[in-house]
Amino acid sequence: MSIKILTTPHMDRCIGCHSCSLACARLVNKKISWETAGIRIQSSGGLSSGFVARHCLACDPPPCAAVCPTDCLRPRISGGVTIRRKLCIQCDSCVAACPVDAISRDRTGNIYLCIHCGLCVDFCPHDCLEMQSIKKEAGEEKL
Repeated sequence: MSIKILTTPHMDRCIGCHSCSLACARLVNKKISWETAGIRIQSSGGLSSGFVARHCLACDPPPCAAVCPTDCLRPRISGGVTIRRKLCIQCDSCVAACPVDAISRDRTGNIYLCIHCGLCVDFCPHDCLEMQSIKKEAGEEKL
C-alpha cells in the first residue's frame, strides 16, 4: 500500500513567511489564524533564517491517539490520525504525547494538527514542502 504524507525536505529555503500555515488554516480549518493551522513555522534561533516546520509526522502507531481517553484522535490506516473535535475534552494528553510538538490548541481549546492533505504545498513560495509517497509493507514504512 502506498500513502502520501507531508514532508519538509527543503527548510533551508524557508523565509518564515507562514504562507503554508495560513493556507492550511483558511483552506482546511476555515479560519484565518496561525493558531488553527496544522503546520506551524517557527524560528530555529535566527531572526531572518533558520526555520523549522512543526507538523504531524504520521506516526504509526500514533502516540497521541494511544493516550486519548475519548477517541477524539483515532489512528488512520495510512499513519497519523483523524480528528473528531466534538469528542475532545481538552485534557491535553495528546499534546503531551506528541513527540514533535505537532498538536496545537487555539484560544477556545480546539486541537489542530496536520492531516496530510497537501493543500499547503502549493502556497510555499520557495518549494520547501512536498507530498511524499511512502510504501507500507507489513506494518513498516519505507521511502
